[in-house]
Parts: sequence; structure tokens; C-alpha cells
Amino acid sequence: MRTTVAALATALVAATFGAGVPASAAPGPLAPVSASLSGLLATAADALPMTVLVHGADLAAADAAVRATGLTRVTSFDRIGVVAAGGTAAQVRAARARPGVRYVEHNDPLRFFASPGTTATRSLAAQQTLLGADGRPLDGRGVSVAVIDSGIDPTHPAFRGADGQTRVVRSLKSVCVDESSTGTGCILDVPTTVDTDLLALGGHGTHVNGIAAGRPLTLTDGTRVGGSAPGAKIVSISTGAVIVIIGADAALNWVLENHRAPCGAGVPAATCPPIKVINNSYGPSGGGEFDPNSATARLQRALAAEGVVTVWANGNDGDSAQDGTANLSNPPGQDPTPGILSVASYNDLSTGTRDGQVSSFSSRGDRTRPQTWPDISAPGENIISACRLYLPICSTGLDPRNGPGLLDIGTYNVISGTSMAAPQITGIVAQLFQAKPAATPAEIEDALKSTAYKFTNGAAYQQVGPYTSSFDKGVGLVDTVAAATLLGAHA
Repeated sequence: MRTTVAALATALVAATFGAGVPASAAPGPLAPVSASLSGLLATAADALPMTVLVHGADLAAADAAVRATGLTRVTSFDRIGVVAAGGTAAQVRAARARPGVRYVEHNDPLRFFASPGTTATRSLAAQQTLLGADGRPLDGRGVSVAVIDSGIDPTHPAFRGADGQTRVVRSLKSVCVDESSTGTGCILDVPTTVDTDLLALGGHGTHVNGIAAGRPLTLTDGTRVGGSAPGAKIVSISTGAVIVIIGADAALNWVLENHRAPCGAGVPAATCPPIKVINNSYGPSGGGEFDPNSATARLQRALAAEGVVTVWANGNDGDSAQDGTANLSNPPGQDPTPGILSVASYNDLSTGTRDGQVSSFSSRGDRTRPQTWPDISAPGENIISACRLYLPICSTGLDPRNGPGLLDIGTYNVISGTSMAAPQITGIVAQLFQAKPAATPAEIEDALKSTAYKFTNGAAYQQVGPYTSSFDKGVGLVDTVAAATLLGAHA
């Protein structure tokens, strides 16, 4: 099963002022807007309601523009000077002319792109044969992974440690949707015993978390399951089953502000380690161009500067253009900043082979523009992970499995998508940080790319900077053992 995502709007056109804005909002030089907002403002009636992100020269400028034009404040991303607000098209037009406003973007809709670290990634081999800098098996311990998704079922066997305690050290809920949102900052704490995926009527998030960091277990039919980083801790940020840019960006902003001590300053790192990697298995339908002015880009670049890797699923639109004649890649993943990774889906043919195929559904970049190509591939086809049958996405899986306990019925299922490929890389990044805790995001990306296995299916590799890459699969299939060894892991 593969989920797709809602379309972003069209090309940049000029917008004009309408009636009904405060007299203080006199027309002036207009701040640029995102492509989708430009398309809306070109035809929108003044009274049309909308929600936007107002970028200021600083936070005070963005706040002042929101107040002066009568927009209703939703939340803010203080570190990058952005205020999310709702109001009418006329008020948004007025905000563009306020002093200090640098950019305005629309709150676009997004959707999720819907074997544990399969043998093809060599993640399990790294867990079994290599030690990290701490002298412990290379399973991601000492790292927290943040997963921005529909939610998580923390009571699932995949997320309990050997002591029976949950490995979900922080559970949060983003209610940052539009001007009707409530709560200061609209990122709310949820007890780590609450199933936020059930509250969201989702299932996608539980499956994704299991791929990144699920516990190694044996199901009743003998199937072995488990994530790439079963020693890592999990910080789940639920956006619900319906996701928009404000909600997703609010989650990224929370990580930016809290990654060093995600459970609070008084909680030791041994209990709640720093967040070193974020998984994002969502995006717009049909891909599109990377917007370096967007709040998403500004947030992930700030995260990279502070040592946090951001991982994106590349999208599930490959069936519409497998020849590289269009850029269908997920826009944020095209960011060239080191430590921001976009993941294509690889098909290991259910055998664990490293000479398999590019998944037909995996989004391709424009073959003439390497900046649009995915970074790397990981298995995303027919992936088994935590997924209870009563969760909507899990019920669409075609291969439910029982276990590990006698009463655990339909606890695992098989789903496909780049949503499943991305968390394989997310967990592997946690393993690499265990191998070299002081590594920079750039070093992590280089280790992954310079050691990737060059499977030959699909487009030919071409020299792009220091690596050979292709428009459908990036540099090739991830090789955890080789990447971790390069960073200092040893037997």
C-alpha cells in the first residue's frame, strides 16, 4: 500500500490589495510569496479565509505585521523569525507590505508517503558484528530519534525494552493547524502511555517508528522483526492523520529548540539522549521545486548547523514518470545542505538481495538537474513493521502477522512506500552517531554516500561532485557496515 499526497499550487503571479484591511497597512514594496500562495492570491476574494507563515527580518517584525493587519496568531518559530497566522486574503495581501516582512508562504496540505532494517541494508549485520565508540553493539544506543508522523502506539511490543518499559521517552502532539488551534505554541505533551496513532486514526507513524527503532523480536510464524536502531530512544511528535505545513514545521521547530535535552534539562542523557536525527515520511503530491525561503528549509538548515540530521522520504510518484523527464522529488529533501537526506525506495525482491530494483513507485528527479535527485536508496517495498489491524493504514496491509506473544493478534503488517525507506536511513544514522558521537551531519552524509552499494538496476550513475549518482536511486543502496566502519566502528 502506498499513500500519495495533496498537490501544491502553481506558478508565481503578482497579487494586489483588497478592501477591508486596516488603514495602517498602506501599500508598499511587496514581500515575495510561495508559489502556492501566489496562485491563491491571484484569484482569491478578499474575504477568503487562509492560514499563512509570515517571515520577518526578525520575530518582532513578523509579530508586528500580524498585529497591524488583524491576522490571528497561531504560533511562532522564534529562532527563525516566523509567525503562523490566519485571516482573510485581504489581510494576507496587506501583510506583504508591512515593514520587515521578507516572505509569506501558504499553509499547504501534506500527506504521508505510505523488514525492519532488511538484510539488504546490512544494518542488522552492523548490530551483530560492530561496536560503537562506547564499546557496545552498534544498535543506536545513546541517541534519540525524532519521528514526525501520525503518532505512535507506545504499548506495542516493538517499543518496549527488555525490562517491559516503553522506549518512547517523549510523546508530543502538534495541534498547529490554523487560526482555530489552541494552546501556547500548540505542541502539547502527551503521556508516553497514550496511543497517539489511535487518537489520530492513523497507523502510519507506528509502522514508521518500528522500522527506525523497533525492538528485535520473533513472531509466532518465526519471522524476525526489528528496526535499524533498536537501542535508540524515540521522541514521537504526532501531527495526526491530516498534516499541513504549519503542524509539521511546528514539530521541526520543537526539535530545534529541544534536541539537546528532549525530556528537559533535569533528565540525564542516559535516560533521554539528545535527538540526532529526524524522520519525515510526508510531503506534497507530485513533488516540486525546493523553496530555500520556506520555513521548512530554514528550520532544517538550523538543525544541521546544530548537529541534527534530517531525513525525508522522496515521494511515491515514480509511476507517473520513470524516465526522469519531470522533477517529482519531495521538495525539502532537495536541499543541498549537508546532513539533509532524501531517500528513494529499493526493492530487495523479498530475498534481502543487494542487487534488486528501484521501486517503480519511488519518485524520480529531473535527469538533467542533479540537485533534484534523491540522495540514497533503502528498502521500502513490502516492509514488515509494527501495525495493529484496527488502525486504518494498517488494515490495508496485505500480510498481517501475529506475535510475539500468544495474545498479540495482527500486531505486524507489510506496507510499501518511500515512507518505509526513509526510517531505515533514520535508524542507520543513529547507528552512525553511536559509531562517532562527535560526527557532523556532513560527515554522516559523506559516510553514507561514499560507501553506498552500486546496484545497477535503473538509470546509469553519473559523476556529481565527489560521488556518482543517478536520478532514480541517488548514490545507490545504503551499506551500514561500510559507513559505520568508515566512521570508526570496529569489531
